[in-house]
Amino acid sequence: MTGRIRRNLLAALAPGRPVAEDVLCPLCGRPIPPSQHDEHHLRPKSEGGRETTTLHRICHRQIHALFTERELADAYFTIDALLAHPELAKFLRWVKRKPDDFFERTRKSARLRARS
Repeated sequence: MTGRIRRNLLAALAPGRPVAEDVLCPLCGRPIPPSQHDEHHLRPKSEGGRETTTLHRICHRQIHALFTERELADAYFTIDALLAHPELAKFLRWVKRKPDDFFERTRKSARLRARS
């Protein structure tokens, strides 16, 4: 990761800089440590989306493990729509019990693996 996001993250962590107020993940509701910030395009960039929201890295990866870009663009382009999906809701109930900086490898859903 050598792009703009990494530079911004490193600038935010620079010594002497005031600590920003905790950002809460709109999906799991836990505070997001700076090392776990991920920006999610609510409507995928490939579908013309520009608006982003900050999520936990593990929550962001789970979204992309469950949904295709087309599904995200057509049906799951809001936080409320994502929260209403049963598989994502099951994951969020599980991850809410984990520490804020918890991260684990995310696996594609069987449905998406079958499409490949």
